[in-house]
Amino acid sequence: MTHATHPFDDALALDPGVPDHFSGRTTPGYWNMVGPYGGITAATLLQAVLRHPLLLGEPLSLTVNYAAAVAEGPFTVQATPVRTNRSTQHWMVTVQQANAGGEQMVTTTATVVTAARRETWGVSDQPMPAVPAPAQCQRTPPMFRVEWLNRYEMRPVTGELPTQWDDSGHTSLTQLWLRDAPERALDFAALAAMCDVFYPRVWLRRARHVPAGTVSITVYFHAGSALLAQTGDGYLLAQARAQEFRNGFFDQSAQLWNQAGSLLATSHQIVYYKE
Repeated sequence: MTHATHPFDDALALDPGVPDHFSGRTTPGYWNMVGPYGGITAATLLQAVLRHPLLLGEPLSLTVNYAAAVAEGPFTVQATPVRTNRSTQHWMVTVQQANAGGEQMVTTTATVVTAARRETWGVSDQPMPAVPAPAQCQRTPPMFRVEWLNRYEMRPVTGELPTQWDDSGHTSLTQLWLRDAPERALDFAALAAMCDVFYPRVWLRRARHVPAGTVSITVYFHAGSALLAQTGDGYLLAQARAQEFRNGFFDQSAQLWNQAGSLLATSHQIVYYKE
């Protein structure tokens, strides 16, 4: 019996080439307005590290800088371990594509830190907020006609997209239950992608639909593979809030918990916006 490949795994398919290089291609399942959804690009960069034969440990942090939109078609990911210590490993990663003249151009850069985790004392100073269970929150259809929104099941708790663009916004907080559609067991690449599911905070805070796009995002992984395996294909509570809007840029902090209340990842990003 054969099983269809999940759209996420199809999008992350990478073929190894010369050392440190992998070949990939965009897929329609995660297409955004002018290129692939930023979360799938982040996940692809991380996937190259996870597939590298010299990998040490598990992801600890991922920073992705979006220099240009990835165009439809093939691309190359280069993942290079630049320093390996006893318990941490540091990576430089890029996405390159050929331009109209055939010249290879960098569209995305990233740094990744992986680490060999060990059991220590721990505590959470960021408990999961008390919210209704997923079954009590109505699933919403995609907000826009972009394909990648169909790859997630979203059940908003608060902070839905404004219904009127009238400058009446007063908060930037969004909370929602989230999982892959169709359901898929959680892993590091999927968690990285989910950290970028939020629409621009400026739309909510201003209640104005202005052009906006992520410039750079950092994801911190607090969960190891064992905790991700325990989470399985269950819902995550995803929360995001901006902190400052100024001179055409705002920053956004996000947290993702599993249903048991364990904080799996936090992220921070800087976003460009126009008036």
